[in-house]
Amino acid sequence: MSNHLLRSHAPISDSNWELLDDEARQRLGAALAARKLVDFSGPHGWEYSAMNLGRVQDVASAPCAGVTALQRRVMPLVELRAEFEISRAELRDDDRGAQDADLEALDIAAHQIAVAENVAVFHGWADASIAGIAEVSPHQLPLGDAPDKYPRPVAAAVERLLHSGISGPYALALGGEQYQRVVQTAEHGGYPLLEHLGKILEGPIVWAPGVKGAVVISQRGEDFLFESGQDLSIGYLDHDRDVVRLYLEESFSFHVATPEAAVALTE
Repeated sequence: MSNHLLRSHAPISDSNWELLDDEARQRLGAALAARKLVDFSGPHGWEYSAMNLGRVQDVASAPCAGVTALQRRVMPLVELRAEFEISRAELRDDDRGAQDADLEALDIAAHQIAVAENVAVFHGWADASIAGIAEVSPHQLPLGDAPDKYPRPVAAAVERLLHSGISGPYALALGGEQYQRVVQTAEHGGYPLLEHLGKILEGPIVWAPGVKGAVVISQRGEDFLFESGQDLSIGYLDHDRDVVRLYLEESFSFHVATPEAAVALTE
């Protein structure tokens, strides 16, 4: 664990840290949709600062005559942080063996940072120089708001990718509202909509909180790269007699290599 997280300075026992880390891992695992569907590289560590784009740009001048210069292009990583507080009384009860510690603040922070990551990857984050998958895709199709009709646009998206020379299998990232509609809907004859969509895609369907509409994305690889510096970890801020102030933090960057390898489905 990185020293900059200052975990050793926190008035938190080993048992408490295990509790907090397990809770964060569980909450984040469900909501981190983007990294389930794109190539993941890392974690490379807190000191890792930029993604290599493999490209160069001209330098206007050189230090002396007779030489030319090129500058390597990189994409700086961005740091995300979500702060939260935990009651010291709850932590003491955990040390006594309580099985029902109140970790709602951690759950909220985990959801917030997962949504931020999903939004950055799928819809972009201009201020961090991140272009999102749906934002840059040349393929935009309407999804509509009737879940029993979702198979038609999903099939059209798969067909669009095939015609563009993008092989499968394909995955579907569904925004929170759209995912809820799908899991609650049975088509005529009682056939589950989720299974129907899965047969069209031949790949995973994931809950993606923060995503607007849905995105069909090729799983062939090397089209979308998520590069992790420090993976999501809990760090220590400070404390008083009543609460410990902590945070979830990560550093990452994201690069779209093949914009045409995804289809944005908009409502």
